[in-house]
Amino acid sequence: MARRLYALGRWAARHRGRVVSAWLLLLVVVAGLGTTLNGKLTTEFSVPGIESQQAQDLLKEKFPAAAGGTARVVFVAHGDTKLNAPAEKQAVAASLKKAATVPGVVTVSDPARTGTYSKDKTIGYADVLFRQAASDVPDSAKDALSRAMAPARDAGLQVEFGGSAETAKTEVGGPAEIIGVVIAFFVLAIALSSLLAAGLPLITALIGVGIGVTAVMFVSRFVQMTNTATVLALMVGLAVGIDYALFIVSRHREQLVDPETDVHDSIGRAVATAGSAVTFAGVTVVVALAALSATGIPFLTIMGLAAAGTVLVAVFVALTLVPAVLAFGGERLRPKPGGGRFRRRRDTPKLPGAWGLAWARTVMRAPVLVLVVGVVGLLVIAVPALNLRLGLPSNETQPTDTTQHRSYELLSKGFGPGFNATLIVVVDGTGIAPADRAPVVRQVRAKIAADPEVVAVAPPNASKDGDVTVLGVVPKAGPDAPATTDLVNRLRDDVGPPVSRAHGQVYVAGATAAAIDVSAKLSSALPLFIGIIVILALILLTIAFRSLLVPIKAVLGFLLSIAAGLGAVVWVFQYGHLDSTFQIAAAAPVTSFLPVLLIGVLFGLAMDYEVFLVSRMREHFQHHGDAKEAIAQGLARSGRVVSAAALIMAAVFGGFIFNGDPIIKSIGFALTFGVLIDAFVVRMTLVPAVMALLGRRAWGLPHALDRIVPNVDMEGASLPPHPSEDARGSR
Repeated sequence: MARRLYALGRWAARHRGRVVSAWLLLLVVVAGLGTTLNGKLTTEFSVPGIESQQAQDLLKEKFPAAAGGTARVVFVAHGDTKLNAPAEKQAVAASLKKAATVPGVVTVSDPARTGTYSKDKTIGYADVLFRQAASDVPDSAKDALSRAMAPARDAGLQVEFGGSAETAKTEVGGPAEIIGVVIAFFVLAIALSSLLAAGLPLITALIGVGIGVTAVMFVSRFVQMTNTATVLALMVGLAVGIDYALFIVSRHREQLVDPETDVHDSIGRAVATAGSAVTFAGVTVVVALAALSATGIPFLTIMGLAAAGTVLVAVFVALTLVPAVLAFGGERLRPKPGGGRFRRRRDTPKLPGAWGLAWARTVMRAPVLVLVVGVVGLLVIAVPALNLRLGLPSNETQPTDTTQHRSYELLSKGFGPGFNATLIVVVDGTGIAPADRAPVVRQVRAKIAADPEVVAVAPPNASKDGDVTVLGVVPKAGPDAPATTDLVNRLRDDVGPPVSRAHGQVYVAGATAAAIDVSAKLSSALPLFIGIIVILALILLTIAFRSLLVPIKAVLGFLLSIAAGLGAVVWVFQYGHLDSTFQIAAAAPVTSFLPVLLIGVLFGLAMDYEVFLVSRMREHFQHHGDAKEAIAQGLARSGRVVSAAALIMAAVFGGFIFNGDPIIKSIGFALTFGVLIDAFVVRMTLVPAVMALLGRRAWGLPHALDRIVPNVDMEGASLPPHPSEDARGSR
């Protein structure tokens, strides 16, 4: 592999103009397609086969009037006024009359007729039902609905919006995300000791992520995709794009310290060595993200493939565009003599990073103590993960300044916390004799109303042919409470069997039930996904390092990183610690797909650091045969770059922690914390400690495996001799 990448790097350097032009042309074309022919992104996380989705599909087919999206309009009277006062009633009625004319609206309820007022008559609500599904309601209709509320606002009433059709908009590219990129630039400048060299990884990464993300936007025209998919592709693509370019640029400048090194030969060698590690690490990330499809959950599969595609683009950018740009940099990228760590005579052996060498020696002096302290510390951080609860974010977790959050708080205040957790019980009476349908529905309603965790059951609403009946159920507890989850499971167990005996079917659905179903589905898929990731890591790392103990050590370290990352997420988001620091609106269960996503993404990134760090150890061991010195030299030569890469990743991911979307916020936090823990605690500390304890045994491979494991040569042993070495040898 090294020889082919060496040839590719030299080819890109020689044809730099054509390579750069081709990438810029591709960016223009793909960006044009992605911005003009993009599809509509959804905020729904549906999973085929779960009960709540089966109910939704049934309603779309047989009771479309009950399957559309709902906008819940909340009216609030302040001071001494009441909503049932004549002037206020008239203002609300006028607003709702205008709402009925909004395109797509089917029905509009009026609190004056339905009596949906709080006890003190200061809070009320009206439901506006659209013909389209919630995710298909256009923004123009939502804006028209907001304008229709002008009479109520003019009368001094507060108007807020909630419901399935009113979702908060996800926006990226704000100040926090931009600051993250700026921090990444400063880290690059310090790591590379050059502003010019620091700018190159940013430029190439932005080109790569621009192509990747806009390609994902274009694909959304043909495949239903959540808005989180594009954000994940942006986060991961930008982070790895910068890091992969950093590894190649850093290796190139390290080689250029020798004044006799030819620029094009150095570019080829940088692509052959650091590029081999980039290729291997990138493929690992791609496969890990693509493995999300093993969960059998379509929206998660699309998210994984979208991010994987962006990472794949980043790999190709690193192997072709980066060497072309380095060729344009030419001699200007050569470290200047007398520049601190670059100051040395030509014949003096290159000194590794002093701090990395000192840290390696410190760890190796007491490897057992370092290992015990590190492992125990990570396990302590992981303890909260034992109480992990999964769910989907409700309007309560939206930013406090959004209308969705305010409507949630007002409805909880006026009608109780369970009102925001309303369940929909769907009775499919297709197989029940028409004369028996009404008695069956009455029996179902009575059974539900008798449950102690149920506050109210709405009157039945039947389709025109009477085949399908819908009942609204208000629980006592909120949507995220364990009691509500227990209620959903209990209703399915207690209410379903009697109807089944009558040849009918009962479904418990609604947003709350859907969140419970998705969480259960993801929880059941988690063990399989972890198993796939572990086996994948063992195979890939065995091929990379031709060792058995190194992959086992790497996998155990990865599992520690995941456990600690989940523990931190639970402590912050589920327990509610540091909520003001991270601008968290409310403590709530962890987003149901976050653990799977964290495992997939962090696995790839952790293997990045493992490959870049341990490959330099193996390179030194192959040349000198000293296991302990290989640890010190590997950490010294790669520690600075791996640390910079981790800080860059953390800066990019950390910028998303302050995004208003609770899903993006939690993903940003989980990845930021996970990357820092894995890089600095596991890879930079525990790995050298374990390697010191293993000694030469770390590099052993059983004879049976040695014959079948391919030699990928990431260290560049098969490369032609360095030209400067030939010149010195001929003298």
